[in-house]
Amino acid sequence: MFAFIDNTPLTMFVLFALTLGLAPFMPEPHIVEKVRMLVQGQLVRPIDIFDFLFHFTPWALLAVKLWRVYGAAAG
Repeated sequence: MFAFIDNTPLTMFVLFALTLGLAPFMPEPHIVEKVRMLVQGQLVRPIDIFDFLFHFTPWALLAVKLWRVYGAAAG
């Protein structure tokens, strides 16, 4: 199940998170705007929910990769 994550280098996940996860960069990273909308309860339109998931996915994959690499080493 995690073969894709295990076989992909960590640098790819970092690059993925820093580019797609933060794009567009100006005036602020898009994920910041979507998280703010989520906290304020304004994330209700389907396009906004899709956009949030689109920009959140690279960060979630990076977190899973870090957990698989460093969590397995610690445990």
